[in-house]
Amino acid sequence: MAVPAARRPVAAAVMVAVTFLAAVLFRRSAADVSADGSASPEAPHRRFEYKYSFKGPHLAQPDGSIPFWIHTGNAIPSADQVRITPSLRSQRGSVWTKNKVSFEHWEAEVTFRVSGRSRMGADGLAVWFTSAQGLDGPVYGATDLWNGVGIFFDSFDNDGKKNNPALLVVGNNGKLVYDHQNDGTTQALGTCLRDFRNKPYPVRAKITYYKKTLTVMINNGFTPDKEDYEFCTKVDNMVLPSEGFFGISAATGGLADDHDVLSFLLFRLTEPGQQPPPPESEIPKEEKDKYQEEFQNFQQELDKKKEEFQKEHPDVQGEPIEDLYESVNDREIRQIFEGQNRIHLEIKQLNRQLAMILDEQRRYVSVITDEIAKKGTNAESGQVGIPQLSSVLATQQDVLRNLNELRNSFFESLKQIGSAQHQGQATGMGTYETIQHFNDIKEHLHTVKRDVEHLVQRNVQVRLSNPAEKVVKCPEVPPMPSCLSIVHFTIFIVVQSVLFFCYIMYKSQQEAAAKKFF
Repeated sequence: MAVPAARRPVAAAVMVAVTFLAAVLFRRSAADVSADGSASPEAPHRRFEYKYSFKGPHLAQPDGSIPFWIHTGNAIPSADQVRITPSLRSQRGSVWTKNKVSFEHWEAEVTFRVSGRSRMGADGLAVWFTSAQGLDGPVYGATDLWNGVGIFFDSFDNDGKKNNPALLVVGNNGKLVYDHQNDGTTQALGTCLRDFRNKPYPVRAKITYYKKTLTVMINNGFTPDKEDYEFCTKVDNMVLPSEGFFGISAATGGLADDHDVLSFLLFRLTEPGQQPPPPESEIPKEEKDKYQEEFQNFQQELDKKKEEFQKEHPDVQGEPIEDLYESVNDREIRQIFEGQNRIHLEIKQLNRQLAMILDEQRRYVSVITDEIAKKGTNAESGQVGIPQLSSVLATQQDVLRNLNELRNSFFESLKQIGSAQHQGQATGMGTYETIQHFNDIKEHLHTVKRDVEHLVQRNVQVRLSNPAEKVVKCPEVPPMPSCLSIVHFTIFIVVQSVLFFCYIMYKSQQEAAAKKFF
């Protein structure tokens, strides 16, 4: 719409005024924001509490227990993690602190893995802070009607709304029954959808309770960065018991996952400006005196055992402690002994092979002797064959005699190796003498190898020079007729394909009926 020339200066003045007021308001709002940012609250002081934490390595003691913690159900502690439940059906397990926690503000960092072979798992894992230990029950392996808060990592979709895996914060005053059918969504104070199954890195959750506000941060396990947390949920004006136990539980159902907890770290938070309590004030004086008395008794018992040992072994006094590491000479001797042991095993194997050859040669000699006895009955027919058989028999006997000599030489080598090892172990023989024995054994083995090759070649030449000798061979197996034609093969492939597709359809229907979703 066109504007008259008289009104143009008025419109320009109005636009200038509006622009000026907008600039003033923007500067004031920016100043307020900067003032609020400069007055942001300071971070609370954090102190690690080892009596309410665990992590690897050496997480579990030799007896299978966790220091300051108890485990129940199907939980399996190990050196670097605690497997709350294995990937078996209908399993329950949990770990709980032995002592109550009386912190007003706290922060817990949980590192865990939930892994399974299938694309769907169950049931989930829970982190607890309750007034009593829920050692066993239907809520992720812990008791129902708890007094406190539970942070649930639910992996099974009970209500079929496709909202799992998910993280839920559920509070209870000891009177509410957990709603399993709806996955606790009707009782959840906060929730977020996060997939925590089968991640390349461990999943981390940071749970902070500070000034009656519960905040949950989560690291999805896609990167190795331990501080890569993102916001999940926050619950304001949440009142928790002044004293309680921390716990971790898990459960499986018709489907199963491995629920492994790698670490649980608890920190006490102190507001800025307040003096954190000294460590000495946490341990009562009576407990301190008890520990001091136990230490003194242990020290006295240790001194008595030292004195008894010195009286029983007066020669050991003043001697330096042996070096825990292997010296160069010890390593050389060990390597020589290991080489001799290997040679000893090789000679034993050659001895077994020679025994087999001797048995075969004896069998040949017995067969030839039988043939000569048969031919001797008929003089006319045997005048031509007897000289040839006699030469073959003499050759076989010569081979047999040489093999016996080789066997005796092998026994002598074994005796030499045994005597060398015994001498080295008893008197700590020098490196030069050991190497000399080793070289002698190697030369002897080379000689034996050459003799065996010479015998083999000689036996072959004898067989070639006597073509009249008949070599007994096993009858050849007749070729099997082909029973499978092209038509049969085609029918087999078609039937197998139909069965495979039927199995795939049946499996898909079973998975759809299980109500499992990502």
